[in-house]
Amino acid sequence: MKKAIKIFFISLLCLMILAGVLVYMAFGDLVSGALSVKKIDDKFYYMEYSGDDGFDEFIETGGAKDAGQLVEKITYFLSKGHYKPDAQPDSMKFGCAAFTVKTNGGEVLMGRNFDYNSSNTIVLHAKPKRGYQYISTFNLEFFGFGDDYMPEDFVSKYRALSVLFVALDGVNEKGFAIADLMAGDDVETHQNTEKPDLTTTAAIAYLLKNAATVNEAIELLNKIDMHSDIGSAHHYAMSDTTGKSVVIEYVDNQMIVTPTPAVTNHYLCEKKRNVGLWETDHRYDNLCDRYESSHGIMDENQLFESIKSVAQYPTTQYTMVINLSQKSVTYYSQRKFDEGHRFELK
Repeated sequence: MKKAIKIFFISLLCLMILAGVLVYMAFGDLVSGALSVKKIDDKFYYMEYSGDDGFDEFIETGGAKDAGQLVEKITYFLSKGHYKPDAQPDSMKFGCAAFTVKTNGGEVLMGRNFDYNSSNTIVLHAKPKRGYQYISTFNLEFFGFGDDYMPEDFVSKYRALSVLFVALDGVNEKGFAIADLMAGDDVETHQNTEKPDLTTTAAIAYLLKNAATVNEAIELLNKIDMHSDIGSAHHYAMSDTTGKSVVIEYVDNQMIVTPTPAVTNHYLCEKKRNVGLWETDHRYDNLCDRYESSHGIMDENQLFESIKSVAQYPTTQYTMVINLSQKSVTYYSQRKFDEGHRFELK
């Protein structure tokens, strides 16, 4: 009898250990990522993630063409199929500006303002199992987790892992940088072929993981169907370590590439040039004037002063100074321009 009981408990212990091992194999990387979340500043957080980010399977299964599909696939990955989503990403309309220059030493710098009425910002340093390391940013308020959502308890931190699938901007280990900005109207892009579908912000995460240069990013965009996230037009500012800097815009569901060092919130392509430009908005002209007067040569402080000069009060939620050559990003949250938070890709 005693021997049977002993065998029973040993077997039970082995089953518990096996179950623990299986759970860790399925959720270990995700749990580690959630536990890495730390508060850097007011409504400003940082997370690190290493391992399978789920993006390859996401693309292989067709991607997502709208917010609802995106939430379903994010939740499936985070729960391993054991949970159905109870949140929908909020609609969002934001401003923004981006600006690219070179230094005297040949390094490439990019500045970026993210303008919105509020932001619960998270910075992600991702080290995917396959693909490039990257640093990206997202506004957690866009997930619709609730007005009081903050990633400070474990469950809330775990939900913040959704940023593996979306981004508003970032830079990767190859020195490719990208930012999402609102374009000049509400005309949505919806390409419908047999290619995988990606929404505007999901495509940024995809490009940061897979593109080393602007040219590679353009090739990748030609291999997916683009879908506007939020009932509005978007355009991308892209730069790389060669100094190439372009804006990517969509007109009649066709991608158009326009070289430019500066981007704000109106169209720059010839087909819709200046659509959405307000008479009182001089941010683009300000940046172009600074570019011309410096011949496109600035140090990090000069770039910082340039992008800061077009910050909007009270809507600029964060400002970025990206050194594409050094693969570093310095963030200034909530217009605290004397408090920089620097992150590097080693």
